[in-house]
Amino acid sequence: MPKQKIRAGKAIVIYRDIFATGDFLNQKALLEAALFVSDQALSLERLSKIVGIGSEEEVKKLLEQIKEDLTKGDRGIELETTPEGYELRVKQEYRERVAKLAPLADLSDGMLRTLAIVAAKQPVKQSLIVKYQGNKTYGYIVRLEEKGLVKTEKFARTKLINTTPEFEKYFGTSSEQIKSMLESKGKIPEEKGETKK
Repeated sequence: MPKQKIRAGKAIVIYRDIFATGDFLNQKALLEAALFVSDQALSLERLSKIVGIGSEEEVKKLLEQIKEDLTKGDRGIELETTPEGYELRVKQEYRERVAKLAPLADLSDGMLRTLAIVAAKQPVKQSLIVKYQGNKTYGYIVRLEEKGLVKTEKFARTKLINTTPEFEKYFGTSSEQIKSMLESKGKIPEEKGETKK
């Protein structure tokens, strides 16, 4: 038998063994590590570059494996797909117990009330929130913007305020869902002269 065929045969065996023995899982572990340390969702394109796999389909398969692994047994995190990409999150049932360990656990009641108003009425004028909350609102908004939970833009003599993707990531739900919940509980303050639709 020619040496070239023997070498080709050995290469196929080695390739097959890498997949069989789990050495291929190094790429899966690298994906999981990237998702773990990232503070934002990662796109397929970005994950492909990190892992060094040219095919986004291959990356998708690995992500599916990670997702499946995390659903098995008693795991506290899950892999979520968002419009921005993929991210690891604490499972809903464990969030409340570990929330104090999160970087945003220091949100004061005033900051949380401000966030609730923004989520419910966005885009909302800063001047309107000041009417509800008083002058402390200015400080709340500065700190919330520093934490990446809201974004502001100049609007006439005030600012317009919206929530950010980080807000949805932190609270594990969309601002629309939070708005619906607040509306159903009658927790959204109304401006004078404003009527419920």
